[in-house]
Amino acid sequence: QVQLVESGGGLVQAGGSLRLSCAASGRSFTSYNMGWFRQAPGKEREFVARIGWRSSLDYADSVQGRFVISRDNAKNTVYLQMNSLKPEDTATYYCAATRGIWTRNRSDYNYWGQGTQVTVSS
Repeated sequence: QVQLVESGGGLVQAGGSLRLSCAASGRSFTSYNMGWFRQAPGKEREFVARIGWRSSLDYADSVQGRFVISRDNAKNTVYLQMNSLKPEDTATYYCAATRGIWTRNRSDYNYWGQGTQVTVSS
């Protein structure tokens, strides 16, 4: 069982930066593939970025080159550094965990945090 708690959201102007954190509790964090997803009002939850247990990386086209996902296994934490933010990045951001599968599909992630709100003003 893994419990996830996101933090670091807030209000930022377009062009600014934020760093989201996802603290995980439970055993075997290092064996989990971790993902970030986001959901804007009236839209489906969408994939943003993922990092594998061996630190493989993958990004959605919409954030490639602007966002960086990383993990600190000693701290059981995953980060999402968001740069050059745009108003269309406004959403609730969720951290998620899965084990044994490398996937962008949200239905394959077993554990989810409660989400943190990111609002980008123009």
